[in-house]
Amino acid sequence: MKVEFVNPFYKATKDIFKLMLNIDPQRKDLKILEDMIPGREVSVLLGITGHLQGGVMFSFPMPMSLDMIKIMSGMDINIIDNFASSALGEIGNIIGGNALTELSKHNLICNIIPPQVFVGEHRSLSLANQKALLLTLTTSIGEFDLSVFLKTGQ
Repeated sequence: MKVEFVNPFYKATKDIFKLMLNIDPQRKDLKILEDMIPGREVSVLLGITGHLQGGVMFSFPMPMSLDMIKIMSGMDINIIDNFASSALGEIGNIIGGNALTELSKHNLICNIIPPQVFVGEHRSLSLANQKALLLTLTTSIGEFDLSVFLKTGQ
């Protein structure tokens, strides 16, 4: 796992949060994970294939997820239903697309596997002998985690 794989996802996250939510995420903490990626109440998982393989996971507390959807839609949402799940997945998809565009400038051509949204407490993801970088970001509506676990393709 190379730290330079994280920067395009961090930059894309900042850019999309500013554009779509008018929120400016700030770095709080960076950790190397070697076992399991911890999840929060709502997680969006993007698979990555191509020159890089692995994935990216965004993990949000429930209140933050609901606030994000309210900001995007203008509607009060109090549960993660199909609409809310789709909105969160689309944010992840847009961030992933922007990050992969940046990586392509360095001749790393990748594709995104459609996002999966997981809802519920105590979700974690096994790394299967792979390392990840977990970046905790803080915003005006809460903290969330960006976990990047990528390696060069075979």
